[in-house]
Amino acid sequence: MGEVTACVFCRIVGGELPADEVASSPATLAFRDAEPAMPSHVLVVPRDHIESADALEPAHARVLSEMLQTAQQVARAEGIAGSGYRLVFNVGDDARNSVPHLHLHVLGGRPMDWPPG
Repeated sequence: MGEVTACVFCRIVGGELPADEVASSPATLAFRDAEPAMPSHVLVVPRDHIESADALEPAHARVLSEMLQTAQQVARAEGIAGSGYRLVFNVGDDARNSVPHLHLHVLGGRPMDWPPG
């Protein structure tokens, strides 16, 4: 089984695995994180496999823009757009990136500690 076909997010996008969908667009899918760190914790992923933010190239500009637009849509739908939310890309093991498929965390629903723990 190849890396892309084994990718859990590719399998969610492909409908092979269930997810609690929050929003979508032609190039993105947003769904609730299985292990939420905040009251509102949604992941926005590109439908096409891109390994991480470190793998982004100029050709990915459209999908990256669409990911941010989907994140805005998620924040409005979750009722956190007015109070504030955090957008996070994790890259690599030290950042605790557990799925090697580009994903944007949309986090909110309560005040956040600073610095992050």
